[in-house]
Amino acid sequence: MALLAWNVRGLDNKDTIRALKNICLKHKNDIVFLSETKKKKRYLEKIRMRMKLDNAFYVEPIGIAGGLALWWNNEVKLSVLHHDKNLIDTVISINGEPEWFGTFIYAPPYEEEKQEFWERLGTLRDNASVKWCIMGDTNVVSSPSEKYGGAPFDYNNAKWYYEFLEKSLLMEIQSK
Repeated sequence: MALLAWNVRGLDNKDTIRALKNICLKHKNDIVFLSETKKKKRYLEKIRMRMKLDNAFYVEPIGIAGGLALWWNNEVKLSVLHHDKNLIDTVISINGEPEWFGTFIYAPPYEEEKQEFWERLGTLRDNASVKWCIMGDTNVVSSPSEKYGGAPFDYNNAKWYYEFLEKSLLMEIQSK
């Protein structure tokens, strides 16, 4: 199974679309999640078809901000349980394997919205015994090694994220 989560910061650029297509075709992604698309469904559908993915779910941008796209192929059984401007929560099974929860996120970049988001995310799986994978953009600098330049690393900027991980008994895994 191959999954891709990418904050594309807008899909106006032909180079970005070309790079997305190359990644999808090279890795034969089963699921692709794009955040901050800044585009409506009609535009994104044309791109999805070029990526050769069979199914889609969209959260429309608000004005020219945000926007989420979730694409998957027919080998994936995926049902959307809940969605809002920051997430798409799903239950997934691939090739008859046991179901698991997949929550695709674009966490708020604004400090005043972070606490509510992480607390809300934490309530999605209360008392669930099924595996849960969260993918996307946390909008959190979680360690000093992730930060270059600017203001020094401040743990308080990530406190809601860390409290969520601890309460949910989850671990952080970062891709390269």
